[in-house]
Amino acid sequence: MHNPPHPGELLKEYIDGVSVTKVAQKLGVSRVTLSRILNGKASITPEMAVRLSELLNTTTPKLWLGMQADYDLWQIEQQHAVFNIQPLFN
Repeated sequence: MHNPPHPGELLKEYIDGVSVTKVAQKLGVSRVTLSRILNGKASITPEMAVRLSELLNTTTPKLWLGMQADYDLWQIEQQHAVFNIQPLFN
């Protein structure tokens, strides 16, 4: 799997030409909250996914959550995390 983009990158494309302040107001969130998502510093929550799909009526909550899940899984896989978990069944 390639490096999937943070969903904030796609969101930037959707809101291109509209101020972050205006989009945040329409979403009912703070400018800081939206900026953190746009800059890849915060994740898309289920609530935010619903808000975004209502604002951008060409998207769905599943799109946003799927993108976030792909991004999160790729990030943890790159850390080569070793959890030292033994299989439950042999």
